[in-house]
Amino acid sequence: MSLTKTTAIDQITVTEDGTVLYREATKILENDVEISKQYHRSSLVPAQDLTGIPANVVAICNTVWTAEVVSAYQAAEAARNQGV
Repeated sequence: MSLTKTTAIDQITVTEDGTVLYREATKILENDVEISKQYHRSSLVPAQDLTGIPANVVAICNTVWTAEVVSAYQAAEAARNQGV
């Protein structure tokens, strides 16, 4: 009996405001047959620190988070916070 554990980013989504959502799937395999799968979801907002984030997610963030997207996100957040 051979058990192995694999993890992979299996889904990346970008929302209208530039937020990047990603899902990591963790699979447990017994003799190459999947016996368990778990998901962990995370989100990143424009200009967030990307330390420790998987490289493929960082690549998407660096592409999507243009100066315009970051400015628009920060302005929207400031407006939301003033309304509270």
